[in-house]
Amino acid sequence: MKKQSTILLIAPITILLVVVLILPLLAVLLPTVWEGGAVTLSRYLSFFQDPYYIKIFVRTLRIALICTLVCMILGIPTAYFISRVSKKWRGILMSIALFPMLTNSVIRAFAWINILGKNGIVNQILTALHVVDQPLSMLYTEFSVLIGTIYLFLPLMIITLVGVMENIDNDMMEAAESLGASRLLSFVKVILPMSIPGIITGSVLVFTGAMTAYTTPQLLGGPKNMLLSTLIYQRAMTLNDWTGASVVALVMIVTTLIVMKGLNFVADRLDKRGEN
Repeated sequence: MKKQSTILLIAPITILLVVVLILPLLAVLLPTVWEGGAVTLSRYLSFFQDPYYIKIFVRTLRIALICTLVCMILGIPTAYFISRVSKKWRGILMSIALFPMLTNSVIRAFAWINILGKNGIVNQILTALHVVDQPLSMLYTEFSVLIGTIYLFLPLMIITLVGVMENIDNDMMEAAESLGASRLLSFVKVILPMSIPGIITGSVLVFTGAMTAYTTPQLLGGPKNMLLSTLIYQRAMTLNDWTGASVVALVMIVTTLIVMKGLNFVADRLDKRGEN
């Protein structure tokens, strides 16, 4: 009876996922491996043999990895600071960290256009200080895409890490310092290893978001700095090549899954190393 009740509870959501997720994915992806009544990988081979597609693939992977690394570097000390203040200030600081996520991504992208443009705030300051003679071309570059992506996903890293670090007792740091370790060394040897689960989770969230983000690369990168997400849009909506767009989408999905598995493998290795 209990087993039947469990099946009845799971059945509705299972059917919903199959209908709205699995079947549409199969309908989109099956044509990429089925041609002329036979299974073929020719479209994927063509993708990885085309220098243009390889350049876009490498650029997307590079931006996603750099974004994840920078968010990790900025997020770890920020999250540690937030986790160690009083509950009152912790709520205020968390609200500030979350505030960018409450704004539409298009509005955030246009804000960076005003900041990084040739007549933007940064160039006005640099010109006024006579640091440069001519405005710098920072907009519609890989740099502008990276800045916008970091700004977009840094709050995810901070939120994830705060949830882990606030559960680490301060006594751990005090014990390490009482044994002669400096505060920095105590942080590296005590807090950082105990924060690995949060770091891995935050890295997965940031990398996945950076790999699949569309609005920010489209508005800040332009056609010269195309990523896989903007390539999918071009193939599907501009060229009406839905099969080609599906090929790119599957490459993106598989790449993201491989990196996620790699991060989980690293986390497992670090956990085993810590136990030993």
